[in-house]
Amino acid sequence: MIEVMQLSKTYGSKRVVDDVTLCIGKGQITSFIGPNGAGKSTLLSMISRLLQSDSGQVLLDGKAIHQSKSQDLAKKISILKQSNNISVRLTVRELVAFGRFPYSQGRLTAEDWKYVDDAIGYMELQDLQHHYLDQLSGGQNQRAYIAMVIAQNTEYVLLDEPLNNLDMRHSVQIMKVLRRLVEELGKTVIIVIHDINFASCYSDRIVALKDGRVIKEGKTEEIITPEVLSEVYDMDFQIETINGNKICIYFT
Repeated sequence: MIEVMQLSKTYGSKRVVDDVTLCIGKGQITSFIGPNGAGKSTLLSMISRLLQSDSGQVLLDGKAIHQSKSQDLAKKISILKQSNNISVRLTVRELVAFGRFPYSQGRLTAEDWKYVDDAIGYMELQDLQHHYLDQLSGGQNQRAYIAMVIAQNTEYVLLDEPLNNLDMRHSVQIMKVLRRLVEELGKTVIIVIHDINFASCYSDRIVALKDGRVIKEGKTEEIITPEVLSEVYDMDFQIETINGNKICIYFT
């Protein structure tokens, strides 16, 4: 379990995360939704310790994350940021292999390479694994970075806008892979996502943020309502149920 306790972060005069407290249970997909500037990415970065909070703390399975060694934490939590820039020229396979660094320290074993191969297979990158990253489209690059995170084989997987640059087919593929990670491997997945219909169809729980605060959090069906979404996004929503999924209509 991840426990977020009174977490806050201020940049200049703006408090981007404001006294956030929540619990994220194991073995499910939790989505952070909300408008731009709601503090979703900042909150995710503090949960993973990429960013230090101004106040509050994060507990991972009962232990404060600031007490963990970096290498130990990297075996428990993996995170994919919105923007990823690697200065050296790498193939897809080499990038995915970086996910094993907390275990191998660069000396990969046969077991490490199995995790790499499995992650490449999960993301359907077999035909591209020997291509260089600068030869790929934005969507192909995104899939490669997600494969790297999968290869890291952590219990907690944090993804900041994982659907960036992806077309519809690959967006669905990513979300199905995340569900498989939860249902087949028991992973705990936390994502920042803008598409509320993907959040609705694939999440177990949703945390709705606005102006750095949690407006409401709970089971998906409790959050995907016209009342909650209207409060979060300051616009009107119509909700339709299609094949058991609550679909948000907001184009009119």
